[in-house]
Amino acid sequence: MRALVVDDSRVMRALLVRILTELGFEVEVARDGREGLDRLRELGTVDLAVVDWRMPGMTGIEFVMAVRGDHAYDEVPVIMVSSETDPSQLARALAAGANEYVMKPFTKDVIRGKLEMLGLELA
Repeated sequence: MRALVVDDSRVMRALLVRILTELGFEVEVARDGREGLDRLRELGTVDLAVVDWRMPGMTGIEFVMAVRGDHAYDEVPVIMVSSETDPSQLARALAAGANEYVMKPFTKDVIRGKLEMLGLELA
């Protein structure tokens, strides 16, 4: 399985790459939403996208809306990752098309649980 991690933080990208790799994914990365869309187009499709909420240029919400606006990616599950704890923001992410939401800080078990909820088979 292949995942795309979109996050402007090098540390967060590295953490997500490590967790997803341990769970059996081949992981591609992007530093912001615009680069994430470019990578997605290059890859054709992925089995999962994990995207940070707050990024310069194109935010995670904008990325999710762009992905959901292209029917080629209708089946791609998207997990929004953020330190945002306001329930209205969680609702906003889900309304934009995110399938799940993970609050920072998180653990491998939290990510595993979200992936299992999405029905993804893990290593």
